[in-house]
Amino acid sequence: MFVRHTVGNNDKVGITPTSGGHCELSFIEKDVRNYITKEVHTVSELDDAKKFGKYLLRMEEKNQNFFYDLEIEVDHSIKNTFRADARSRIACYYFGDVVSFDITYNTNRYFSILVSVLCETSFDFGYNLGFGSFVGVNHHGYFIFFGCVLMKNEDIQSFKWLFKCWLCCKGGKALKGILIDQCASMQRAIETCMPTTIYR
Repeated sequence: MFVRHTVGNNDKVGITPTSGGHCELSFIEKDVRNYITKEVHTVSELDDAKKFGKYLLRMEEKNQNFFYDLEIEVDHSIKNTFRADARSRIACYYFGDVVSFDITYNTNRYFSILVSVLCETSFDFGYNLGFGSFVGVNHHGYFIFFGCVLMKNEDIQSFKWLFKCWLCCKGGKALKGILIDQCASMQRAIETCMPTTIYR
């Protein structure tokens, strides 16, 4: 069995029996390592969405107040995901009338580290996703975290999806106010999903 896989793998990368031994190969050890890294990265990109979905499901099983939604593309990559843990949801109940929402696109080079820290596990997101956070202020004047989103696109449909998730997370209660950037798509999504909400 091992020999058959070895022969198959050797054929796949172009290693064939020749006279002269391994010294006559047309590539070096670094080429082999680069090839293996590329193959592993391709497989892990396909598995990331599945691993991330399983992680979110485990979090929900641990705590019924954990809220998430996950949208997957047809190529099995993550399109959008929203999450809010139990502590954030409780804080949002008391202090979530007015929030600030900010999304950062392609500026965080260490995105996979950030997701790994938030999720307490390792993921290798090889694609660029925007990271957005809902933040508010408590009665002591301290910033508090209400939830976060990973988004592939900054279009109206994605923001509508996000604000519908936000409303579902808050039990259907719309925000009184939200501080956002000057994104026209986000403004239109707020007008559609939360028409009574004031945005600046």
